[in-house]
Amino acid sequence: MDWGTELWDQYDSIEKHTQSGLELVEKYVKFVKERTEIEQNYAKQLRNLSKKYNQKRSSKDEPECRLSSYQSFLDILNEMNDYAGQRELIAENLMMNICIDLTKYLQELKQERKAYLMEAKRAQQNLESTYKQLDSSKKRFEREWREAERAAQYAEKTDQDINATKADVEKAKQQAHMRAHVADECKNDYAAQLQKYNKEQNQFYFNEMPLIFNNLQDLDERRVRKLAHGYILFSDTEKHVMPIIGKCLEGITKAGTNVNEKNDSMVIIEQNKSGFERPGDVDFEDYSQGINRASSDSSLGTPKGPMDLLGKNKGKNFWLFSKRSKPTVTEDFAHLPPEQRRKRLQQKLEEIYKDLQKEVDQSEALGKMKDVYEKNPQMGDPASLASQINQTSQNIERLRGELNKYETWLAEAGGRGETLRYKPHTFNNNGTLDVHSPDGAHSDESTPDPSQAIYAEFDDDFEDEELTAPIGNCTAMYNFPGASEGTISMQEGEVLAVVEEDKGDGWTRVRRSNGDEGYIPTSYVTITLSK
Repeated sequence: MDWGTELWDQYDSIEKHTQSGLELVEKYVKFVKERTEIEQNYAKQLRNLSKKYNQKRSSKDEPECRLSSYQSFLDILNEMNDYAGQRELIAENLMMNICIDLTKYLQELKQERKAYLMEAKRAQQNLESTYKQLDSSKKRFEREWREAERAAQYAEKTDQDINATKADVEKAKQQAHMRAHVADECKNDYAAQLQKYNKEQNQFYFNEMPLIFNNLQDLDERRVRKLAHGYILFSDTEKHVMPIIGKCLEGITKAGTNVNEKNDSMVIIEQNKSGFERPGDVDFEDYSQGINRASSDSSLGTPKGPMDLLGKNKGKNFWLFSKRSKPTVTEDFAHLPPEQRRKRLQQKLEEIYKDLQKEVDQSEALGKMKDVYEKNPQMGDPASLASQINQTSQNIERLRGELNKYETWLAEAGGRGETLRYKPHTFNNNGTLDVHSPDGAHSDESTPDPSQAIYAEFDDDFEDEELTAPIGNCTAMYNFPGASEGTISMQEGEVLAVVEEDKGDGWTRVRRSNGDEGYIPTSYVTITLSK
């Protein structure tokens, strides 16, 4: 069924409907634009929110950065920022694929509709013009026929009048004949105009207007299909990014599951454990006898009280929750408790070792370059490298001095089972690093492999070629990442060999079947010792 056949007489309804359809497209485009603005504002607010709570660009040295709960929160902020990016992508695709595309298509439809309506108006005007010609010829025919009838009646009356002359009768007959001839011509013209009008009317109602109406129907159906496609795109645009949004949400879920309260507790212990012993009992001083009491034998070398423990004035009381003045920061970290001091000294040594290795590599590279220049003068002047070689040598000497200084401080601070022991290092005249064996002899006179680490060797027990025999087994109750130097990672349920028992510091040394050794928290495992 088509409009040209069924709606041949509904021009006004078709015109109104097609106009209403175009207005619907405009309304939908406006709706999508407002949705796009909402998405853009939503994305902007999400980015601002993520930025607001992620303004503090914490360095890795800050204590909270090692907590899984803190890191998971940062992961959530990053995922929300990515989620905001997907909302922006939705807004952009809605604007490009719907708003801009439909607006352009709408303009084309308007021009096409306007052309069809103009064609219909021209056809209507042509038909109306033909009808006016028909009506004019009809009225002329009617008028001339009446005149011819009156002329015929007058001629007959004159012919019957006995008083009329022969000339009068002849004249009246000629007049009647002329009027009849004119009337016949008007009749023929009217018939021709009528035939022409009927033909054009038939053409108008059966050919021209049906074709225009069918074209308008096709235009409207194309508009509806395009609009339906825009409806689908409204959904598909968001469906397209849903997998990525799903990954963002999965990332947030993963951030939550990555939180490990046990690990966080161990990190807090590791970061804040002072290494001090608890205060011993305060001795009774009997002033009534004027005797200064000596230290109690039961304290076993434990500080007499909290004042000796913290190095404070003895006249002050020691309370766990009292406000303490901020200590003066010293280069050797003596202001820190023993445990924290050892860790900071180890970290500092690692930094110095890395800087030292860079300078050694730089020195070796400059030496090789100098040899090349000396053998091939056309490639460069060896003297031009003198300043760089001199500066590198000075840097190596400076770092070597700092290395010795911090190694001395670390030796004074003492070591623990889970911490690293450092070997002494020296440099030869070429700036190459020499590593001494424990007995003071050189292990080899050849140049060491640059990839060999110049720092962070494990405890002396780790250096023994023969592995220590296990004293038992342990089973992991929790996951442990083993991120700190000297530690080893483990998974819940994993069975490890116990190499060294906990010496009271909360750490147990274990070994895997592949020979990897390291320290784990004693509270994370159940230990079964061999009898």
